[in-house]
Amino acid sequence: MNFSWKTTGSLGSLRNLNNTSAARREAIYRTLIPASILQDPRWRAAGRNGPLIRYICPENLGLVRIEVRRSEADRDCLFFMQAADTPYGQLELTLCIINNIDGRRYDIDRDAEGRDNCLGTLTRNIPEEIDAMRAGLCPHQVLPGLGLFREFFCLFEQFAEDLGIDTIVAEPLSYNTALLYEEMGFGYLCGYNLMRRIDAGFRDDGDLTQKLDGSSAFRQPGMNRTVRGRSWAIHDGILECSWDGIRIYKVIGQDAGIRTFSGLEW
Repeated sequence: MNFSWKTTGSLGSLRNLNNTSAARREAIYRTLIPASILQDPRWRAAGRNGPLIRYICPENLGLVRIEVRRSEADRDCLFFMQAADTPYGQLELTLCIINNIDGRRYDIDRDAEGRDNCLGTLTRNIPEEIDAMRAGLCPHQVLPGLGLFREFFCLFEQFAEDLGIDTIVAEPLSYNTALLYEEMGFGYLCGYNLMRRIDAGFRDDGDLTQKLDGSSAFRQPGMNRTVRGRSWAIHDGILECSWDGIRIYKVIGQDAGIRTFSGLEW
């Protein structure tokens, strides 16, 4: 079943979409899952022609959550996204995670007693974070990714346009996420000056670079030269201020042209 502007453009919000038939809204939400996930035989349980998909999109509520797993037994989603209407007629992308569920898992989302710490935002599991960092992961990642966020975001932007929404907003969970969103064409509602200050501070003669003194695994000399290194240092508290409060936006079909990272390596 194909959906285009003619069939979804009058809806204007997730809430209105969720008040259509279950079959219709699930068919539309399915278009947000990258085709490479749906078609890859690695992500099919034995005897199935595709992964398991769960849509949470309650009637009369402006939110959606999509969870894709290979099987019911999987602890982690292969694909997870959550979005919501805003009071201002925008579409907020609250979270998107695309995991290589066959990769090694790092329990950074659990504290030392095994309790959920909201992806390391409440408390930290330092040994697991060190292992994840050394394996090339970024803060808040429990598994390697599949490199499909850009593919997903193109689908998400088209989805917003087809709904009749002209602006997407988000709140990046980490420094590296903010830079990824910049590449997708986002600008800043709040936090632009902080991002510029971070870039200046991490230049070779910057004050943040001087703090990369080897005092922790996350503050090693040279980490200022990569997005990942900077992000781990920020996660470790090198800014001495909260990361909260970064708010970004994208006008559909436009690139804000903002790039706040002056280095070369991811």
